[in-house]
Parts: sequence; structure tokens; C-alpha cells
Amino acid sequence: MPMLVIDGSLGEGGGQVLRTALGLSLVTGRPFRIEDIRAGRARPGLLRQHLAALNAAAEIGRAEVSGNALGSLAVSFAPQRASPGKYKFSVGSAGSATLVLQTVLPALLLASSPSDLVLEGGTHNPMAPPFDFLERAFLPLLGRMGAKVTAKLEKHGFYPAGGGRFRVKVEPASYLAPLSLLERGTLLGKRGRVLLSNLPLHIAERERKAAAQALGWDLGSIHVEPIADPVGPGNAVLIELESENVTEVFTSFGERGVRAEQVAAKAAGEAKKYLEAGVPVGEHLADQLLIPMALAKGGAMRTAAPTLHTRTNAEIISLFLPVAIGMDMESPAICRLEVRPR
Repeated sequence: MPMLVIDGSLGEGGGQVLRTALGLSLVTGRPFRIEDIRAGRARPGLLRQHLAALNAAAEIGRAEVSGNALGSLAVSFAPQRASPGKYKFSVGSAGSATLVLQTVLPALLLASSPSDLVLEGGTHNPMAPPFDFLERAFLPLLGRMGAKVTAKLEKHGFYPAGGGRFRVKVEPASYLAPLSLLERGTLLGKRGRVLLSNLPLHIAERERKAAAQALGWDLGSIHVEPIADPVGPGNAVLIELESENVTEVFTSFGERGVRAEQVAAKAAGEAKKYLEAGVPVGEHLADQLLIPMALAKGGAMRTAAPTLHTRTNAEIISLFLPVAIGMDMESPAICRLEVRPR
């Protein structure tokens, strides 16, 4: 099979280009070389979480790899058949462990037998799907497509300390069924959570009040959850909206120098924007669903206007799989995204 050459600065030009390429190379057996990795970033090349994803994919695919070093700007990857089994992957920093899972999961969804994974590193990171999003929003939809994936959080890991850990069990499907998410359905439940790790309680209480006020919710709908046995400081506000056909989770993270009220306003603002749009799928969930839908060779969803990140992801998918990904704008803010065989 000829080697595919990919420009790592394509589109959004971040780590997603590498992760999608790795995941689909494992599925298809197609070798690739990626150059100019993360060329547009302040720190270009492989960071620890990207290297962890690369090494995890290489282990599962028994791949021949070059360029697997911190800071590397080019990587070659030639896998054998992906092997399900028991694996443990550690980022070795506060880098996102959920993004490592994102990399290897596509191949395990269609494997010949179950897999058990232990992943260590960051579980709640800015610019990455937090564990709660995977557990509550993304993984249940994979179950609807036929593959049962369960996850259990054992230890929270916030940036910059990391130290988190979760377990994932993958029971694959012989094939993935197409998924249609065109209507949200009735809103069944709503709740907010404020995670607080090794920080003063007043921060969480301020966030709780600010989020309830911004959303127009009763204060009892939002709960503070202090983290037992914390590894380091960390804080997140999570807003969960459960509808008939989909559950969405919106998250913002506390940062040094950012007021608690601003943190709460960010998560609440994203949730309000989603509710007002009337679409079933938020922009981050749409991005996550692209690969499973492409593996199923079909599916459709109504979502917000696709981000550059989503468009880049779609472009890399089309290099590996015989699918066409249509993005038809119903309005300036709403998109019908459809995956079809090519």
C-alpha cells in the first residue's frame, strides 16, 4: 500500500491532524508520513501528549515508526494489523489522556475482540474533551452505533499537575451502524457541577451562583464537588443538558488570573448558545462524531457552523476512507453535516 504524505500545517494545523491520521492508519493499514507537525503553533512539533498518542498507536498496531521524539516535526508510521488487548498508556505529564484514547479508539471499535485500557495523564484539560464529556455525551452515541464502550474515572488530573487516571473497556462491533442526529427532542434534564481540587471553597461557590444566575436555573441544580485526594490544584464548571436524542456537556476551566464569575459565564454561555440554536449536536461533539460516522459510511447531524478544526478533521478523514462529508448550511449558524459513501 503506497505511503500517504500529509501536510501537518493543513487547515487548523494542530495535533488533530496527527491523531486522525494515526487512528485511521490503524483502521485501514495505510502507512503515512506527516511533515510540518503543528507548524503554526507557538511550540511546533510533538509535545508529550502527541508523542504518547503516537506511541500508543504504534503499540496497538505494531507499527514501524520514525520521528517519535519530543519536538519532532515529521513522523512516518507504517502499522501492521491492529491488535486488541490490555494496554496501559501514560502521557507522562498533564497532557490530555482523553486525546490519546481518541487516537486509538477507532481501530478498537472494529477489532476482533474486546480491549481494556488504562490511561494516565490529564483528564480535565483546556482544549481537549474532558472525561465527563466522553462518558456522558460521546460514548453513549457509540453504543447506539453498536460498539459498547464504558469508562471509569479513577483519579482526576488537572493541568498543570496531571496525575489523572481512567479505565476504558471496549466491546467492539462487527460493523458500526449509521447515526442520525437531526432533532434534539425534549429537554429531559439539566444539571451543573463545579469540580474543585485543592483550591478555596469560595471559588466554587462563586462559580455556582454565577452559573445559576446566567442560566436562570435554581441554585439547587448546580452542585459543588470537591475532589478527594487531589494531585494538584484544578477547577472546572460543567453544564450538562440531557435531551431525548442526545446529551451535551459544556465545560470551562479555572485559570490563574481569571475571575470565578468569568469561568462560570463561559460554560453557561456555551450552554445557552446551544439551547438557543435548537440543534442537537454542539460543535465539539460534531467533531468527535465525524470519525465514527465515517467508519459507519453514513450518518447525518444538525450542528452549529463547523469550525476550522472540524473542517480539517473532515479533510484528513477523506484521505483514508472512501466517504464524502457534506456540510450544507441551513442558515448562517446551523449546518447539516452528512457522511455518505464515495
